[in-house]
Amino acid sequence: MIVLGLTGSIGMGKSTVAQMFRDEGVPVFDADACVHQLQGPGGKLVSAIEAAFPGTTGPKGVDRVALGQAVLGNDAAMRRLEGIVHPAVQAERLAFLATHARSPLVVIDVPLLFETGGDKSVDKVLVVSAEPAVQEARVLARAGMNSPKFQAIIARQLPDADKRARADHVIATDIPLAETREKVRALITCMRDSEGR
Repeated sequence: MIVLGLTGSIGMGKSTVAQMFRDEGVPVFDADACVHQLQGPGGKLVSAIEAAFPGTTGPKGVDRVALGQAVLGNDAAMRRLEGIVHPAVQAERLAFLATHARSPLVVIDVPLLFETGGDKSVDKVLVVSAEPAVQEARVLARAGMNSPKFQAIIARQLPDADKRARADHVIATDIPLAETREKVRALITCMRDSEGR
């Protein structure tokens, strides 16, 4: 099995590319979706997060806006939150890998792959990238997003140029979708061929 780490800064099109891998039959572990589940109604992490950050949860699980206000720009609070979330996500990822142990290729979709040292636990890294103006336009079009919040998120992420320099593969997402999909298909073929499958 090849474990391909998929990453890219906010607004770079990572979710779109992850879906392209799924469309080609490649199992994808989505770390963000895992976090949403763990923090959703009845999620495993809700009580621990409420204990650490009182008033940030309710009947629908974690109130992401309230939690964001509690941790963004506060390094100690962010580290405390990561200490709760990261071990739980790691356990879910290991379960995913065990479930798909016979697959020739799996994708681990992690926004902060380099920032958390996750690149050391995958075989290859794919970075998705777009021009800064495209990235910013995509992010600011999201509900509840504004420029200061975008800048705070970017400040916590390794710069795109550094991610691209450390990647084994880079796929552009500021080109027509069909072209991005062809690049994904070519990468899948290349990786499977390298394993003789």
